[in-house]
Amino acid sequence: MKQLICFLVFLPITLFAQVRVQVESSRPIVWMMPPAYEKGRCFRELFEKPEGWKETRSLINVLAYTDLNLNKQFTDEELRKWFSMLQQWDIKLAMEVGAVKPWGVTGEITFNIERPMWDRIQRLGGNIHAIAMDEPLCCVRKDLHKPDDYAVEETASYIALVRKQFPEILVGDIEPYPFIQREDLVRWIDALQAKLVQMGGRGLDFFRLDVDWNHFTNGNATYPGNWREVKKLEIACRQRKVAFSLIYWAADYPHMKRLNIADDSTWYVSIMRQGYDYAFVGGTPDQYVIESWIEAPSCSLPEADEWTFTRSVRDFCRRFPKAAK
Repeated sequence: MKQLICFLVFLPITLFAQVRVQVESSRPIVWMMPPAYEKGRCFRELFEKPEGWKETRSLINVLAYTDLNLNKQFTDEELRKWFSMLQQWDIKLAMEVGAVKPWGVTGEITFNIERPMWDRIQRLGGNIHAIAMDEPLCCVRKDLHKPDDYAVEETASYIALVRKQFPEILVGDIEPYPFIQREDLVRWIDALQAKLVQMGGRGLDFFRLDVDWNHFTNGNATYPGNWREVKKLEIACRQRKVAFSLIYWAADYPHMKRLNIADDSTWYVSIMRQGYDYAFVGGTPDQYVIESWIEAPSCSLPEADEWTFTRSVRDFCRRFPKAAK
């Protein structure tokens, strides 16, 4: 990180002024990303039983899934039909993707692995609206044990390839908090933006935070954090004209499950709790992302039943983002 600081200190201020960021909308955007367990059962239900989430559809803007799971879990026939339905519903398609991973240690390797999946999506009628890179800085630190400069170089390389081959796709980054502290995240955003401008490209369209807010409850001394620090990061993103995106999920669910007291209601109550907690400190993300990568809730539909995934999305959207298409 010291190398990053030196790089930023000597970088001409005018370089930042050249950053052109594409912001989706002045109004909040709602992403919905159902869990992928049981071979994508929750995702499949959305299209096989569309009558079960009519109101939820009217409240969201984007349906997201990982490109890896979309590619391996569903057939061409299924995807072709479903992409057509998304267009009829005026819901955009987005992907959560790799950028730097243990299975793709450079941006180029990862892009070359993922591009055939994206080509397949487009061939079947899917219009990829946006991609969210799954924690490249975290991966470089935690898994690859390389310096932050390596993360900047390889993530920028990946983004440049995406911009060249898929210029209309919005590109954002996801990073964890408080595992990575706010100050480091701000330095990371600045360094990545500067590198992208230096390469002659566009910077990040959005920055997404994955908050393990269970650390706030437990008072974890190793990874201190709180919602006011998250709000400061939101402000920092706005100052840099990068849309601020926040994942809403049941961060306490894994611990509750270990205590044998978790069920579908835990998911519902927890994302609503996060909604209240962040709103309490004045938090207003540009993107509200309701996402589950845990095996909960157990059912996606219908939205009228208690504790289903679409019920949680519907009720959350009624209260917090108040997003209109």
